Formats: sequence, C-alpha cells, structure tokens
Amino acid sequence: MPTAHWRLVGAAAAALAAGGCRSFGPKALEQTRLHYNEVVKATTEQQLLLNIVRLRYLDTPSSLAVSSIAAQFELTPSAQVVPFFTSAGADVNRSYTSVLPQASVVLSDRPTFSLTPLDDQEFTRKLFTPLTLDGIIYLAKTTWPIATVFRLYLENLNWVSNAQSASGPTPKAAPVYSDFLRCIDALQALQDRGQIVFGMEERAEPVGGPLPGASVTPANVIEAAKSGLEYRPDDGASTWTLVRKRQQPILRVDPAALGSTEMRDLRRILKLEPQLTKYDITVESLGPFPSEFPAGGVRTFDLETRSLLQALYFVAQGVDVPVEHAQRGLVTVTMDGDGRPFDWRQVTGGLFRVRSVKAGQPPPSAHVAVQYEGYWFYIDDSDTDTKTTFSLLMELARLELTGKEGTEPVLAIPLGR
Repeated sequence: MPTAHWRLVGAAAAALAAGGCRSFGPKALEQTRLHYNEVVKATTEQQLLLNIVRLRYLDTPSSLAVSSIAAQFELTPSAQVVPFFTSAGADVNRSYTSVLPQASVVLSDRPTFSLTPLDDQEFTRKLFTPLTLDGIIYLAKTTWPIATVFRLYLENLNWVSNAQSASGPTPKAAPVYSDFLRCIDALQALQDRGQIVFGMEERAEPVGGPLPGASVTPANVIEAAKSGLEYRPDDGASTWTLVRKRQQPILRVDPAALGSTEMRDLRRILKLEPQLTKYDITVESLGPFPSEFPAGGVRTFDLETRSLLQALYFVAQGVDVPVEHAQRGLVTVTMDGDGRPFDWRQVTGGLFRVRSVKAGQPPPSAHVAVQYEGYWFYIDDSDTDTKTTFSLLMELARLELTGKEGTEPVLAIPLGR
C-alpha cells in the first residue's frame, strides 16, 4: 500500500479523534446526567412505595442506597485498510490492486453503580427515633399543610389518640381517631385563615439561687457566657441570678378567633384553658390521664411524635389490599366494634392511599408503581393528597435513607458497553 494512503488514513483518524475529544466530554454529560437523575429519583420512589406495601403485608422492609455513580466515557479512534478488487483483480492468479482506507471513532460508556445496604445499627437507630419537636415546628411553619404534618407524625395531641395502634403492624381492632381528626380539621381551618401562627419565644430558666450583686464579677459573667448562661439582675438590682436561655416553641392565636367554632372544638377536645392567645408546645409533659389535667384546663399543646418507621406503618394502612389477598390471610384484617371489616380510609382518607390492580403492566395513570404478590400497587397521578404526603415522606426519608461513606459492604455493578 502506498505510503500516501497510510498518511491519509492516519490524518483522518487524528482529525476524528481531535474533533471528538473537544466535544465528547460535554456531550456525554449533557446526554446522561439528567437520565441518571431521573432513574435514581424514580427507583428511590419505587423503593419507598415497595417498603410501605411490604409493611402492610407484615413483610420486612429493605433499602439500598445509591452511594455513587462512576460514569466512565471512552473515545477510541481506529484506522484500517480494506482490499478493493477491480475487474482485473477477479483473476485468481492476480492479487488485489487497490485498497480502501477507513477510519472510525468508537464511543463507550461504562458506568459503575455502588449500592449500599441500609441495615446497620446507626440506620436502625434513626429509623426508630421519633421526630424532634423542632422538626415538627419547622414543618408546621413551612408551606406544608398542618393537617398533613400532624396526621403523619403525631401519635397523640394532649393524649387525644391519632390512631396510635396503627403505628405498627396492622391491628385486629379498629383504632381510636375521630376526636383527633376533628382537632386537625379545626387547626387547618384556623391556619388557612391565618388565625394561628407557630413561633419561638425566648425563656430564661434559673440555674441557681440569687447571689449578692457585689459577688458577681466580670470574669464570672464571661465564664457563664461560655457555657450558654447569663447573669441577670433581679428586681431592685441587689441580687443577681444565673439563668439559662432557651427557645420555647409556642402557638399564637388571633384574639378574633377565640369565639370561633374551631377554637371551641379545640378547647373542648384538648382540655385547653379558655381565652388564652398563646400556648406552649411541649413533648410528653402532660400526664397520660386527662382526669389528672388541671381543673381550669391546660396551657400547652403537648405532642407525642412518631418515628419514620411508625409513620411508614401508619400510611401502610392506606394500601388497598386485594380481596383475594385478604381471603388468603396474607394481611391482617381489622374489625370494627360490630365485627365487620374496618375501612381504613376513615383514618387515612385525604392523606394517603395506594391503589392496587392485577395487570400485566403499571396503570397509565400511575405516579409511582411497584409489583408485589402478582398485583401492581400504585399512587394515582390525580391523587394530589397522597402525592403531597408521599413527597413529605420522601424528603424526610432521605435524611435517613442516604448512603454514607464507610467500611460497610457495597454492591458495585460495573456495566460494559
């Protein structure tokens, strides 16, 4: 083959490689980043929905976190020559007389996914840890509906039960829930009208008894400040008291709302002291028996919060179980006081519902869908209440279901071309 041909092939391959290198990286990122994002999002949602369905069936939940995605892109130029036979070259006694130079560039994508099983001690501890009071107040102060936040993450309010028996495996007897739902409806109506506001108020708690003013030196004040404490003069300024400052969550009520139907319902059900426009928000500060509450009423909204696992069990009661599965004894069937199957939509209605259908593929109206026990379980795309609750669960679950670096085993899946 003439040297000129080889030079031509080499030049062509070099030109292809040089032009491809300049654009291959950015193009590869442009074409793959959002696709990976969509797949990770979709599979994370499917995994959460699957675990909710598993809990309804008394199955063990399990999660894998996508710890990393290493997408390796490779550009490989190549050059070759192909024999070309002319009419004269058809003679078996003659060799080919010409060649066709060819140059090509092969683009390869070899991603590696690292999946981390979430079953270690730290993850389990977080799964069972109740949401903090600060977390509840933060959510209540945001644009999330208070009805969604409280129904999902409160066990009770002033010991008024939010279907507490539903925070674990499905109970055999119907839960207590009606008074709690009335409270939540009242709070939501007041919030919608802007007549209640969640906030924080600084409080000072004495740490010790009064001290003579002359005994408190500047050095004492500085040392106290380092520990988050403060010396404050008492009335008359002859003595000082060491105090600790803290932020107290409170609920403020518009004075114009005190005579409303909603506030009357709240005072009656929660045993509140009447005519107050400010209530402290506390966690399990009240005794469990309303008969022991102060005669004039309580001055707090006392909460018992749920953990993520309890919240997942609770919404799992909103899974529509196929009649076939109930008849086969795959799930616990809850009975009401008359011995009839209890309709869990009385508890979860307007909050969370997972539909089920026996089909070969997900329903076209499915927002998220998973297969389990021969059925498709899905959230309907038009069910905005369930989508809102599921979105809140996703955001909070990400705090617990996120992979972390460490020595725990990971499953790495390298994918070829």
